[in-house]
Formats: sequence, C-alpha cells, structure tokens
Amino acid sequence: MAILILYIFISLLFYFPDHKYNPNSSSGALRLIRINYPIFYDDLDYKDLNTAIERNMKFLLRLNPNLKFRYGRKSISVKQVILTQKLLLEIIKRNPTLDELNRFIMDNFKVYKAAGINGSGKVLFTGYFEPIFLASPKKDKVYKYPIYRRPKDLVVIDLSPFGRRFKGQKIIARIKGKRVLPYYSREQIELKKILAGKNLEIAYLKSFVDVIFLQIQGSGKLRFPDGRVINVGYSISNGRPYRSIGRYLIQRGYITRDQLSMQKIREFLNNHPELWPELCRYNPSYVFFSLRKDGPFGNIKVLLTPQRSIATDYRLFPKGALAFIRTKKPILDKNGNIVKWKKFCRFVLNQDTGGAIKGAGRVDIYFGTGEKAGIMAGSMKQIGDLYILIKRSPYEKELPLIRKLREICYFLKKRLHVLNQSYPVFP
Repeated sequence: MAILILYIFISLLFYFPDHKYNPNSSSGALRLIRINYPIFYDDLDYKDLNTAIERNMKFLLRLNPNLKFRYGRKSISVKQVILTQKLLLEIIKRNPTLDELNRFIMDNFKVYKAAGINGSGKVLFTGYFEPIFLASPKKDKVYKYPIYRRPKDLVVIDLSPFGRRFKGQKIIARIKGKRVLPYYSREQIELKKILAGKNLEIAYLKSFVDVIFLQIQGSGKLRFPDGRVINVGYSISNGRPYRSIGRYLIQRGYITRDQLSMQKIREFLNNHPELWPELCRYNPSYVFFSLRKDGPFGNIKVLLTPQRSIATDYRLFPKGALAFIRTKKPILDKNGNIVKWKKFCRFVLNQDTGGAIKGAGRVDIYFGTGEKAGIMAGSMKQIGDLYILIKRSPYEKELPLIRKLREICYFLKKRLHVLNQSYPVFP
C-alpha cells in the first residue's frame, strides 16, 4: 500500500493539466509528459517495426530537413524526427530487455500523450484493412457497380491567398463558366450517373456494398474473372462531408450499438439493397481511385506495414511520427471467430489518415490484407492511449530530479504491476 501511495504522489506531483489549449487544435492535441511515462513494451517482432521505420524514412528524406512539424506547442524539424527514428532502430537492434529499453527511452526521448476525446487523454481505436474484391474490367449482369478514377474537372483550390483566416484551408470543387461549385455528390454520381460514359471507370464490382466498403478502406485488390489482380488506392474525394453508415443504421434502429461491426453492417446492407438510394443521399462523400503497382500506401505515400501503421487526423498529429499505442486486440480461433480481447502495447508509425478519423481522440490501426485482417479490423473498437516520441535535444536542460522521479515512477509501476491498467510487461 505504501508503494502504491508513493507512486500516486509522484505521478501527481508534476502533473499540470492544461485546459488552455483546444485538444482539437494542432497545439493542444499533444501534451508533454514529464515524469509518468508509460512502460514501453512491444508485443510484436521488432523485424516488422524495422521495416515500418525504413519505409517511413523514404517519406522523411524527401522533405526539407528544416521543415517543421507541430508536436503540441513545439515545432520539431524533420531532421530531429529522422534522428529519433534512427535512435530507436539502434536500441531495438540490440534486442534490449524491458529495463534497458525503458531506461534508454527515459534518458533520450521526450514523450507526448494525445489529448484524446474531449481532452480526456483516452483515444478510440478502430481498424482498417485492404480488402480483396471480385471485379470485372467490363460491365455485365453480374458486375455493374463502377469505381471511378479522378475526373479532370475536379479541382483543389487553396484558400490561403484569400486571407489569414483561410490559412491551410482547401476546397474541392468544379468550375462551370465563371462559377465555382461543389463537386458532384454521391447521389449525383451513383444514382444520377453523372460521370457515366466519360471513360473514368476503373472496374465494376458486384454490389453497392462492395463499393461502399472499398471506399471506407481507401484501397484494395480487385480480382478479375481471368485471374488477374490489380491494386487500387485512394486518389481523392469529392470534398463532401463524410457521414458514418454505422451511425445511420443505429439512429434508425436497424442495429444496436453493441452489434456494430463491419461484418454486421455488410450483412445488413446485403439483405437490404432497397436502402441504397437513401444511403447515397445520407452520405454525400465519394472516393475516387487510381491504379497502383503495389499497395496499400498511406497518405505519406509509403507502403503500409500491417499492425505497425496507423491513421490519425493529419491536421492535428505530425505525419511520419514515431508513436506508441496501448489498447486491446481481438484474438481469433482457427475458424476466424473472436474468442477474447487481449491488452497490448507496441510502437507504430503515423503514416495514414482517413475521412472518418477526425479529432485528437481517434486512431485507426492498419491490420493488413484479406479475410483475417478484415475480421480483426471490422471488430476493432476499443479505448486506449496514444503517445508520440521525439528525441531529446542535447541543448534541452532537464532537472536531475525530474529524471530520477521518472525512473522511480517506472520501477514503482513495474513492481506494482500497475502498468496503466495491467498491460503486459513480460513476453
């Protein structure tokens, strides 16, 4: 009991909650942790983490090394982000023990925590995957629902030149004569077929449900009747607001919140094709695709790594950042049924974004390709924590007392098995 009281006292001693910054702003989305670091442990093989970081480097090395990313209130250079990830690679190549890894991070890294939902520090984790769909390059009686490439009349207009209040804002539109108009809605594209016959069709899918799910995932593989497989990936959206189909089904009483999963949504929509027109009007957002040699790629244009790539709100969190997550994952039996949920933690890279991933309290985990990945991603809806790491600058001074308290806090948590709600420490 005495150890527990000491741990709580140290945790609170230098805890200064900051309500001044909006958690859904780039300066308020991340908050610096001084003492109460999480216990860092990874439930996966470091080989995949090495792959994810090497892919991430391709993005970072394309940028000006002096370009700045926003880490909470601080501006961090690309150069510093590169040094951060190289430093982590150094330590994981040594296959460190739990204590070695945590001492190294405590001594060399600053850790930020996501402000979370309404500033609570808690984040909702969902999942996505790369689906495989049966498709055809030509329309017929079986394959009649098209997916389109980006139309030539779709333009992206940067509003920054129109004043400070528009800095960083863009709109997606079409130009008709001297008028700038919103781009066509899903209803206009899918029901009124406004783009049909313009040579924009990449392929045709079997059902409107397949089209919806391909657009939700943002990329996928299409298998043609002759055995060929092509990769398609997100190109751009029509700029209209995204409205969740899951929320639509719950609000209308078709399914309950407890039943909500991709599998349940797909099953319900397949049994109720009459809802398609209403869904087109409800969700005006529409996604255009492009052919890819490989895939899937994140919004930073690097290959995603299963279980190691995450998607966040790109307006709030730094692209290509090294992150650490703690939440629960589904455990499947040999038949693909979920038998339990297991707490886990691991290092990940912020390499993607999504239309439904908005705010400081949302993270989407990429689970990979195929049926098993789809089951895991479709069922994923868990609360957890998101941390972002950055290498400590040699010019930053820190009181020895802070470092000592951080170390004491670590060993108290380890001793008590507190580990922030008993996340596993040992392999």
